[in-house]
Amino acid sequence: MFFIHELNRTITLHPSYFGPHMRDYLIHKLHEDVEGSCTGRYFIICVIEYENITLGRIIPGKGDAEFTITYKAVVWRPFKGETVDGVVSSVNKMGFFAEVGPLTVFVSSHLIPRDIKFDPTSNPPQFSDNGDQIINKGAHIRIKLMGTRSDVGKMHAIGSIKEGFVNKWRFCVARGALGVTPADMVEGLKKTPQLNSYYLVLNRL
Repeated sequence: MFFIHELNRTITLHPSYFGPHMRDYLIHKLHEDVEGSCTGRYFIICVIEYENITLGRIIPGKGDAEFTITYKAVVWRPFKGETVDGVVSSVNKMGFFAEVGPLTVFVSSHLIPRDIKFDPTSNPPQFSDNGDQIINKGAHIRIKLMGTRSDVGKMHAIGSIKEGFVNKWRFCVARGALGVTPADMVEGLKKTPQLNSYYLVLNRL
């Protein structure tokens, strides 16, 4: 789920950067340091506003200066029970990994519908129902998050594709592996009433 957070960041500046463009460098450094990073609780997507930049405080014995920037950023915090879209990154007999933006999600074979089984003879490895439903590397898939785990500077999650409303999206698993276009995905969303709100969000991007 996405939020707007007010955050603080302290940036240390070498004396060589003191001058008329110091503010521009501080803002550039802020974007470079925080965008795409993970706090362990959420991911910082982008900085959208600068509230305040304090006066520099000289560090005794070094000559460097510290500046504290108060800013607003769009952050993404995945929650248990949230439904997300991802791209499969690897598959093995135990399940598959999918990348949901910066978050890695593992889906165990126990959380995959029974009619979709691991095919040990396929190359590359894949889960399939021996029909048109295929889960292999590069497939687009919808996942329900069953739990998240936070580490220092990163997050992991486990997910499921056995949920009923997720199954309505399973056409995307097969067609995503076959090169489905974004236009096809939007058309699929239009035809599925339960996903209308998601279509509206997608249509605005």
